[in-house]
Formats: sequence, C-alpha cells, structure tokens
Amino acid sequence: MKIIGAPGQGSQSEGFLKPWVEAFPGIETRLEALSAVAGRDLMRLGLTAPEDEIKDTANAQRLIVAASIAVYREVLAESEFDGVVGHSVGEFAAAAIAGVLSDEDAIALVGVRADAMADAAARVQTSMAAVLGGEGEEIQVRLGDLGLQAANFNGSQLVVAGLKDSITELGASPPSGARVIELKVAGAFHTDFMSSAVEALGEAAAAIEVSDPKMKLWTNRDGSVVTNGREFVDTMVLQTASPVRWDKCMASINAPGGKFVELPPAGALAGLVKRGAPELSALALKTPADLEKLESL
Repeated sequence: MKIIGAPGQGSQSEGFLKPWVEAFPGIETRLEALSAVAGRDLMRLGLTAPEDEIKDTANAQRLIVAASIAVYREVLAESEFDGVVGHSVGEFAAAAIAGVLSDEDAIALVGVRADAMADAAARVQTSMAAVLGGEGEEIQVRLGDLGLQAANFNGSQLVVAGLKDSITELGASPPSGARVIELKVAGAFHTDFMSSAVEALGEAAAAIEVSDPKMKLWTNRDGSVVTNGREFVDTMVLQTASPVRWDKCMASINAPGGKFVELPPAGALAGLVKRGAPELSALALKTPADLEKLESL
C-alpha cells in the first residue's frame, strides 16, 4: 500500500517552496489561482515571507494546505497512491487529494478555520507544549492538576494545551522523566478553547459540495477509514476542538511493505511514521531531489 501524507501547522519553514516552484513552474500557476481564494499571496508566503509571518496561524494554515495540494497536483498526480492521510489542518489537503473537496473549497474552508482559530486564540492567553518521555498515568494526573488537555497524540510525542500560565508551570515542574517543550503557536488548538471556531467552520462547511473519497482516507478522529465524504468533512470540523489521534492513524496504516510519502513542507510526519509505524518505509519530500528516492522506496 502506498500512502500520501499531508503535514500540519508547524511544518512550514522560510522559503520552503522555492526549489519546488523552480523545478515545476506549474506550481506557481496553481498557487496564484488558489491565492485568489485564500485572500493571501501564497507565492510570496512560500518563497520570500519571513519566518514570523508564515508562523501566523491565518497565514500558516492557508500556505501549508495550498502547498501540499499544488505539489501533489503538479508532481505526483500521475503516481499510483492507494490512500491519503493528513495531520490536523493537513486533513483539508487530504480531502482535496481524495476528491472529497475541490481544491478551491478546501482552501476556502481552511481560510475560515484559520481566521476563526486565530480569533479564538486571541480571546484568552493559551499555549501548547510537547511532552517527551515520562510515564503516561503520571502525565495525565499532572495535566488534570493543571487543567491542561491532550491535543495531539503523536505516538512518541504528546502535545498538550491550555492556559499559558499552566503550560509555563508544566515546563517548570514536569512529570518525572519527562521533558516539556513549549511550542511557538498562537493558542490551545484542538481543545475546547476552539469551540467558537468549530461553529464558524461548521456553518461554512454545510454550504459546500462534498463527494465521497476516491481513495482510502483516514481520519484524525480515530484512525479509521472514512468512505462518506460528508462524514469526513464533519469530522474535520469537530477536530478543530478535539484531539488529533495521529497515533491511531499510524496504527491503521502500519502494514508490511507499505510506503508513506510526505508532501511539502515535509519532515515531521515522516519522522513520526518511522518511529510509530515501523512496517512502513517513509519518505519526506523536502526538495525535488527527494523524488529520486521514490522508485527505491
């Protein structure tokens, strides 16, 4: 089984699209068309915008999804893939690749999601942190004491979220054997702090045309394969304020002889898959030079 992976927020880096646009001019044409829908100059964001600008939630989510879609359409559309899975906002790129949403609708919905999440994050000072190591039960007790929530189950890494002061306290006094790294994000994503974003995204999603997926499509809800397009869109809406179960996605796709190819901006998911789905061969498409490794994957 050959699977395409679409990364989530935090994967982007300054100028990451430059080598792709230089090698495949059609990517520029697609990004320019999607820019009109996104309300952002995606070419500038992906080629020359400074790091602080592309870390902004409203820019980052639009850019990451558009980049994954554009590279897939121009570079990999003729390749044979059995399924697609996205991480967090990457699910919108996955929905487009699987044929659930048009590329334009995927970008339009991401714009609603990004703006609504940024607005929700501005209401209360919240943050997120990665917890590495430690014992599961002790970590859960500590999170409960601080009023923090698990946001991303990434296998070897747990991402937690909540009030900024509580994240700071967790870092200052972590569970025994654990290391806490606060993330550079705007707020407590994938928690109930994002409830207002769910409402806004749900209203927008209800108005778009949806089709059933044309390839296997796994959901962050529980790692299952979803065959109904509307059901998948509904889960994406709810995931805005619910934990990302990437651990369950990895368990579902972990099969002997399987291959996992991560779209730009690549690196994070392939690294998690190598540890969490060891039966798979994983490849991160960081630059066009990595395409040479596809045949031998």
